[in-house]
Amino acid sequence: MDNSNLNTYHKFAPNVFVAKCRGEHLKDDIIIVTTKYGKEHECRVFNLVGQNEEFRFYSIVRTDGFDSKAWAERKIEKIEGFAANALKRSEEYYEASNEGRDFLRLAEPIKVGHHSEKRHRALIERNYNRMGKSVEERKKAEEYTARIAYYEEKANKIDASMPESLEYFEHKYNEAVNYHAKMKKGEIPRAHSYSLTYAKKEVNNWRKKYELATKLWG
Repeated sequence: MDNSNLNTYHKFAPNVFVAKCRGEHLKDDIIIVTTKYGKEHECRVFNLVGQNEEFRFYSIVRTDGFDSKAWAERKIEKIEGFAANALKRSEEYYEASNEGRDFLRLAEPIKVGHHSEKRHRALIERNYNRMGKSVEERKKAEEYTARIAYYEEKANKIDASMPESLEYFEHKYNEAVNYHAKMKKGEIPRAHSYSLTYAKKEVNNWRKKYELATKLWG
């Protein structure tokens, strides 16, 4: 298969992939962009964000309604189900590990050679294994729960890969500029000697993000 004329994904900035194309496209053109694994996505062209002698690079959004926030929320729901199931299994194993509890509470020694020896040893081993499985399943539940925090951050995050980031970054940039200006005038007190420096750093940070979003989606 000749891949020379395929539109492919190209990493343009952190979390941002654009279409790398040999041909020229206009805003709102629908093009097919192919992943490195050969999967094709139908995408809508936004802006030309760069070019060289061989390629043009366009900001794009998929037309299939792919929503990173909804995707992250589905992940959270799925992992919460895994965590709940693991916790349920842990509790079931714990309950099962109480088999013969009243007898074992008496701390009767194993009667070596007695007809009860085999049953006694088997009971202790079963309960030991069940308790081990209970601990193992609880650890799984904890690991699943820890993963949820990652996807919650994804669900609540707006980054430059989203067209809506333009309005959001503009707001945050203007907010930072206003805060810095008021602190410089003394309208906002400085908590320490570096407060103004940090406030200026925030201005620069949001300006860069706003400029990137403007280039992609403006």
